Amino acid sequence: MIEYIPCKGLRSVLIVNVVTILLRYLNAKKQKIKQFSFHHVLLSTLIDYYNAGQTQKSITAFANLKKICEEHLKDNYTIEIIDLKENPQLAKTDQILVLPTLVKKLPKPVKKIIGDLSKTVRVLVGLDIVEV
Repeated sequence: MIEYIPCKGLRSVLIVNVVTILLRYLNAKKQKIKQFSFHHVLLSTLIDYYNAGQTQKSITAFANLKKICEEHLKDNYTIEIIDLKENPQLAKTDQILVLPTLVKKLPKPVKKIIGDLSKTVRVLVGLDIVEV
């Protein structure tokens, strides 16, 4: 588990980006991906999906998210599922108040989307996949 280190300005952004890259590298090694590219890591989308257990709303939201990512991001995405029933302290890091919540961390800027993600166009705009 990574503990949040409060920093100000560019330093905090660099720490978050370096930690994200290292986590993706370790995940690729764990999955035995032979052709790991830091260029691919930097260009792919990192999404944190916050929920509170397996409710109908969270199951629907995750299914919608996965469908959108598979159709529009191909293999250039990573979804990290964060269950706040198991780790409620993690809600402070991204200031999560409502569930389910989606937080797009990379590429910057960070964006949050709340709800069951059933409105595909709004999710695509929120993830900066399409422009308005």
